[in-house]
Amino acid sequence: MSQLIYLDYAATTPVDPDVAAIMCAHLTMDGHFANPASRSHMLGWQAEAAVEKARKQVAELLNADTREIIWTSGATEANNLAIKGAAEANPDKKHIVSSATEHKAVLDCLEYLRTTRGFEITLLKPEIDGRINPDAVLAALRPDTLLVSIMHVNNETGAINDIEAIGKIIVGSDTLFHVDAAQSAGKLPLDPTQMNIDLLSVCAHKIYGPKGIGALFILRSPNVNVAPQIHGGGHERGYRSGTLATHQIAGMGKAFELAKELRESEQDRIAGLRAQFNHHIRARSDVVVNGTLDSCIPGILNVGFPGIDGQLLLSALPRLAISSGSACTSATMAPSHVLTAMGLDEKTALSALRFSFGRYTTSDDVDLAAQMLLDALDRLKGS
Repeated sequence: MSQLIYLDYAATTPVDPDVAAIMCAHLTMDGHFANPASRSHMLGWQAEAAVEKARKQVAELLNADTREIIWTSGATEANNLAIKGAAEANPDKKHIVSSATEHKAVLDCLEYLRTTRGFEITLLKPEIDGRINPDAVLAALRPDTLLVSIMHVNNETGAINDIEAIGKIIVGSDTLFHVDAAQSAGKLPLDPTQMNIDLLSVCAHKIYGPKGIGALFILRSPNVNVAPQIHGGGHERGYRSGTLATHQIAGMGKAFELAKELRESEQDRIAGLRAQFNHHIRARSDVVVNGTLDSCIPGILNVGFPGIDGQLLLSALPRLAISSGSACTSATMAPSHVLTAMGLDEKTALSALRFSFGRYTTSDDVDLAAQMLLDALDRLKGS
C-alpha cells in the first residue's frame, strides 16, 4: 500500500524532531536522566532544572505564573484533578454546569460525581453551530453552583466557545471556572488570567509533543481549592504525587515553546489547507459541513455525507488516516454525542467523518485526499 496521508491531527500529532531531540537528551546515561526529586547530587539538580525550564515554557504560552502549572499524565488526568479535586475540596456545593458536547474525560467525571457523590449536573445544549451560548451559562448558575466546566475548542467539530465571555459572567461569584483547552493550546490565543479561568487543562500530544504528559493550570488564589487525586510523596506542591517523567516534561516544554513561536503563521497555513480541501469536496451537493467554519478552529473539518454510512466510507479510504469522531470513542458504533447534541439525527451523525490538518500536511496531500474521497463517494453511490 502507498504511504498513508495523515489527516487525523485532532486525535494526535507526530512529535516534532526538535522535541524528540530534547526528549532523547533526558533518557540515557550521558544525558539528564536522573530523578528530579533527587536533590542530593548534581544529576538530580540537572533533571530538576530541565523540569523547571519546561514549566516556564508552558507558563509562558499561557501567560501564567510557573507556580500555577502542575504536571499530569495528560489532559484527561488534568480534567479529573480539576473536577473531582474541586468537588472534594468544596463539599458544601453540589451543582456543576457543563455542556453536552464535552470530551468524555469531562463527562465521565461528572457522571461519577452524580452517581457516587450526589451532585446535580446541568449539561447545556449547544447552538446549531456547536457552540455554547454564554447566556445559557448565566441562566444555569445557581447559588450552589460549585463549578462551570466548558471546553475551549470541541475535539470533533472544532467549534470555538467564547471562553472570555463565559469567564466574565462567572467572575466575582463563588463559582469556579474550568476549561479543557487540549485542542486550543498553541493554536488560539489563550490567557487564563484575562479569561477569568481558575482551572485549565492542557496536554502535549495535540501540539507535536509526546503522549502521556499534560498539565493543569491552577490559579493562585485562596478561593481556588483543589484536592489531590494521586497521593504518595507530595510532589507538585502536593497536588499530584509521583516521580516526574523528565524526558516527557522537557518535550512538552519544547513543544509549547515552538507553538508560541509558530502559532500565527502555522494556523494561517493550516486554515488555507482546510479551505482548499473544503473547496474540492463542496462541489458536491451531497456533502455538508457540521458546524460552521466561521467559528471553528482552522485545523478541523467535520463533514457529513447523507445517505452514506461513515464506517463504510472509512473502509473505502484505506490510504487516508482520518476518523469518524473523537479518537477516544471512534471504536464504538454509537453516533457522536457531540453531533446529536447539535441536533443531528442518529443516521446523519453516523455519516460524519472528521478531517484534521496539521504541521506536516502539504497542499499535495490535500488535493490527493479530496480526490480519494470524491472517488470513494462515487463508488459507494454507484454500488
